[in-house]
Amino acid sequence: MQYKYAKEQLDYSDLSSGRVFYSLPGHPAFPVRLASEIFQRCVARRETIYKDSTPCTLYDPCCGAAYHLSVLAYLHGEHIREVIGSDIDEKAVAVAKRNLGLLRIAGLDRRISEISKMLEQYGKDSHKDALKSADTLKKKLSALIEKHPLEARAFQASAADGKKILKNIRPKSVDLVFTDVPYGQHSHWRDSDFTEVSNPLGSMLDALLGILSPSSLVAIASDKQQKVLHESYQRIEQFQIGKRRIVILKPV
Repeated sequence: MQYKYAKEQLDYSDLSSGRVFYSLPGHPAFPVRLASEIFQRCVARRETIYKDSTPCTLYDPCCGAAYHLSVLAYLHGEHIREVIGSDIDEKAVAVAKRNLGLLRIAGLDRRISEISKMLEQYGKDSHKDALKSADTLKKKLSALIEKHPLEARAFQASAADGKKILKNIRPKSVDLVFTDVPYGQHSHWRDSDFTEVSNPLGSMLDALLGILSPSSLVAIASDKQQKVLHESYQRIEQFQIGKRRIVILKPV
């Protein structure tokens, strides 16, 4: 795959999982550069297809720790007005709320206080680096929210539970879904009653239909074995990088 937008390999160390952002043990973080590339492709596609360049509501129904959602808000906040994450895993949602809380000055100040206490207690260079990164993020966030407000929240729900999703998100309000769906040894598809989902991607795409706006796109990262096909969506782009396949869909 050739990068069209995130062409340069930048230093994303300030955004590293586990430095300022909270990490979720056993769940690897989504690559920052790839997340940026996918998001920028979606922004460009929305402008081309719908002539819509307004800031979007961004949602991930399999958000885990909401790491890539939070990172995207710092990298491309001018294109985002609201960030929403949900996950079936209660522990993941708890971490997601903490990470999305870092999109508020008060939440970032609390994190700075936590890191400062760890530095006092342990005196590690990693904590010094984390404080520097937190200061950098605070400056970025302050500049962003001066331009427009940024809302962020998370809730617990199965990605296949359309009714519960609609209880937490207004109908036809989500402009961009960007999700790294469960695969591999760390993640499994489960319904609200914690049973295995037989057609997970199809069930998720069904569940999303009620919340998608008239100018929406859905970007799905999965492994190469999972086929992203649904009669209510048109595939407008697909590419592969490493073990991941990324598909961008347009509801029809």
